Amino acid sequence: MKFNADCLHFLGHIPCKPHKEQGFHCENCPAYTPLEKRILIIKLGAMGDVIRTTPLITRYKKLYPHAKFTWITLFPDILPKGEIHEVYKLGIEASLYVTNVDWDIAINLDKEKEAAAMLKMVSAKEKYGFILKDGATQPVNELAQHKFDTGLFDDVSKANTKNYCTEIFEICGLQYDGEPYLLDNHADKNFVWDIDRSKPIIGLNTGCGDRWTTRLWSIENWIELAKMIEKAGYTPLLLGGSQEHDRNLAIQEGSGACYLGNYPLQQFINLIDQCDLVVTQVTMGMHLTLGLGKKIVLMNNIFNSHEFDLFNKGAIVQPPKTCKCFYRGSCVDGNSCMETLSPEVVMGHVESVLNGPSN
Repeated sequence: MKFNADCLHFLGHIPCKPHKEQGFHCENCPAYTPLEKRILIIKLGAMGDVIRTTPLITRYKKLYPHAKFTWITLFPDILPKGEIHEVYKLGIEASLYVTNVDWDIAINLDKEKEAAAMLKMVSAKEKYGFILKDGATQPVNELAQHKFDTGLFDDVSKANTKNYCTEIFEICGLQYDGEPYLLDNHADKNFVWDIDRSKPIIGLNTGCGDRWTTRLWSIENWIELAKMIEKAGYTPLLLGGSQEHDRNLAIQEGSGACYLGNYPLQQFINLIDQCDLVVTQVTMGMHLTLGLGKKIVLMNNIFNSHEFDLFNKGAIVQPPKTCKCFYRGSCVDGNSCMETLSPEVVMGHVESVLNGPSN
């Protein structure tokens, strides 16, 4: 029997969707769609960075509507399967596959050596990003030099005025036009939430992970902010994972804020989707909030604020004390600048963003 291995729908090991749904065979198939490009994206982590790399898919789909996309990552569950044809977790199986395909475009946006090595190993007409050379990660070409330099030199990173999406688009020789993140809100899972929906829901994402704890805001400040949100007529909803569980219990006890517990990723995403606005540090929760198109108040101290595109849906608030801990995991002078950021100031931004334009 005839088969069309160059068709966008062709899978090889199992029946394609047009055959399963309509019984078509490859001979004279009305759904036959010749592949335009095979595009490989290597973006392993962190999870938030994987989310904010997804705008590339939107742009490449505009350029090549019949392209096939394959993505290698450490977090396959975060990527929308309906938008990306193949998603593989980094491993021997993924490596065997991608190194035996002739790609039209291969992109690696990670500087980890395993990611750079994979880009070196694959065969592609065009390569973008970072590649392994002389035993170290280096730019493939001049397009990746800016992003490479910001990762090596703090002074260059501090002087940078480009947001992350602008940088990764430039690495690929493209111009960023505000393409949104791609993220499934998992509304089809029909999760049920016991939340007071009679008033706006303000999510409070209270943690910051364990890598850069210099971002952490005190439990006392979160308690005061939650009280202010309740007094203003809104519902404060505490958000976080297992690391934040004890912290959120303490905030709940001190403020009366709503806390429903911590959940697996899909439920956590859907819980954030219940919010009208989220107050957060620079964390995975920030990227999920932006991916869901929610309003946001972003607390930032140790990162370059130019890096973040809030899509005109929020505000960045920074402590009045100048932060000395650029990309540092511990405070250099022992007195965290975050403690100079008052709940009153954060609440002011909550009111301003919540009651401001929706776009």
